[in-house]
Amino acid sequence: NLSLMCYVSVGTPGEPLTDFMRQRGMDLLEEYDPVLEPKSTKVFINGTWVGVHKNAGQLTETLRSLRRKGLLSFEVTIIRDVREREIRVFTDAGRVCRPLFVVDNKPDAVERGSLVLRRDQVEKLQADQETAASLRGISEEDRAEHTYGWMGLVNEGVVEYLDAEEEETAMII
Repeated sequence: NLSLMCYVSVGTPGEPLTDFMRQRGMDLLEEYDPVLEPKSTKVFINGTWVGVHKNAGQLTETLRSLRRKGLLSFEVTIIRDVREREIRVFTDAGRVCRPLFVVDNKPDAVERGSLVLRRDQVEKLQADQETAASLRGISEEDRAEHTYGWMGLVNEGVVEYLDAEEEETAMII
């Protein structure tokens, strides 16, 4: 049973992510010496081992933060497997993703443990309902430009799309 809210990824290039992670301290596989750095975390992009990173937690949080800010495509999957010491990033097409609301889990946040969804975002959605009647007859693309809508929540990091593999490492409450 495929939910109405599910999304099937269309795919994005993985090379820019490799370059970005390299600038953030990832060593390419060709440069890696396991004797010198035995505790490094392996980094995979679309199943290909591209390098290693010394601070997996920081890299994973940086990537998720970029995804929540809309600077990284919302369909990119970011998985940190602590037991296997691996970070797996998927940008390929054909992955079924489901939407989940994001909970603020920053240790220093006042609203820790609460939804990231704020009152002003709910008010934007309500305003969309009021303007829906005036937008009848225009294309879906034009309507998306003039309304906040679901993609507004996704672009502001209130909703994330997770595939089955990323769900396994996420805390869903």
